[in-house]
Parts: sequence; C-alpha cells; structure tokens
Amino acid sequence: MSRRAVVLLSGGLDSATVLALASSQGYACHALSMAYGQRHAAELAAASRVAASLKAEAHKVVHIGLDDIGGSALTDRSIQVPEEMGNGIPVTYVPARNTVFLSLALGWAEVLDAQDIFIGVNAVDYSGYPDCRPQFIEAFQNLANLATKAADEGGTYKIHTPLINLTKAEIIRRGVELGVDYSMTVSCYQASEAGEACGVCDSCRLRAKGFSDAGIVDPTRYLNLD
Repeated sequence: MSRRAVVLLSGGLDSATVLALASSQGYACHALSMAYGQRHAAELAAASRVAASLKAEAHKVVHIGLDDIGGSALTDRSIQVPEEMGNGIPVTYVPARNTVFLSLALGWAEVLDAQDIFIGVNAVDYSGYPDCRPQFIEAFQNLANLATKAADEGGTYKIHTPLINLTKAEIIRRGVELGVDYSMTVSCYQASEAGEACGVCDSCRLRAKGFSDAGIVDPTRYLNLD
C-alpha cells in the first residue's frame, strides 16, 4: 500500500511539479488547495485541473479568510500588484501564508495518518519571501513533531521541499520529464477569471524566464496576446 502524503497545490507551476514528483515517488497524494481571498482565484480552477490530470487520490479546497487581515497585494485590492521587480520583500508577500497553509496540511495529515507533507517552496528563483527559506521549513517540521498527537505517539513528520534549491528552468525541465502539462497552471498574481496572465508581474516574469532558460516553449496564455 502506498504511503499517503499531503501535497499543497496552489495551481501554479511549482506546486504542479511537486505533485508530479511526489506521485512519481510512489506516494498516494492528497492535494490541498486554499481559497484564501486571493485576487488570482483562477489558480483554484487550475489546481482542480492539475489534481485530476496527475491523478491525485483526493483534492480538497479549504476556505480561509486571509483577505480579512489583508496586508498584501494578493489579498487587498487597494494595494496594487507591482509590475517591476524591486528590492526587498515585495508587497505580494502574504503575512504568515505558508505557516497557515502548512498548519492546515499538518491537520489533514493527522486525519489521514500521513507523515509526509510536500510544499513547492523555492529559495533560488523566487520573490524573496521569508516563509520559503530552508530555516522556516526546518522550524515548522520541528513544530510538527512537537505539537501533534501523532508525533506524541511515536510518529515522525517530514516536510518535503524538492524544489527548494532548483532554478525555475530546472523545475520546468523536471516537470516536463514527468508529464506535467503547464498550460493547465496559473502563476500570475493578477490573472483574469479565465486564467490569462498579465505577463508583467513578478511571478509572470520569473515563469517566463524559466521557460526561456529551459529552452521550452512557454504555454502560458497571456492577456491580449492570444
């Protein structure tokens, strides 16, 4: 019987690759997506497509109101999504997002009797978010092994970050090898309801550069370009 794993699935390029990687390693993957009040809600439809395409055992969408606290261009529409890459942590950083997401993934893992959680954080070609760093993942894994009934009874949780040291081009090449259809994914921070990308936000620029560097045709549908 395959080991169960919870895989955080946003519907973007990185998380789709992680789902394919976990599946290729023999895990029975339970995909978890978050409707957290993000302006780019088209990624949830993308997550559903990806979960079905990669034959996840289950796909659950949890609704949480991070837009109730705001503080990010992704959850507060009064804050403009930047269209130039700047220095420091950008306004697209969502306060405590990965802490919340991993906590909910940990809760589902306990219910499923799964000891493995996969997340597509990256510390190479990324926007500089502090909750994508190896130190954060290590700290959360320590928390998981202190704060849960399962760990208290002898279980051990592992937070898997298979993309953390890869460039975007390396991620794309690996995903293509595994059969990921990137045309299904949505990475844009201000995608249209149909999932069309703006082409100018930080996430779009990193994605486009990744395909270019990988020497692979970019299947992204862009606004006003199709």
